[in-house]
Amino acid sequence: MKKDKVVRDSFTMPKTDYQRIALLKRKCLEAGVAVRKSELLRAGLQLLEAAPQKRLLAAIEALETVKTGRPAKGDENA
Repeated sequence: MKKDKVVRDSFTMPKTDYQRIALLKRKCLEAGVAVRKSELLRAGLQLLEAAPQKRLLAAIEALETVKTGRPAKGDENA
């Protein structure tokens, strides 16, 4: 089976969501599984893809809207 081509991308997220990634990585480590951020995001995509449309839309609607792009240098709120 041919492997998918890897695509490098960047995105913006609230600090609290970024902290959730660290928490999930720690939970996995406690269970004996080392995981990278990209693997967590890919697993999340699989879960959302399998979710009923109603659940997917509820998850999207619950998200905080964030300004896209890189935060200003020295921005304490970023």
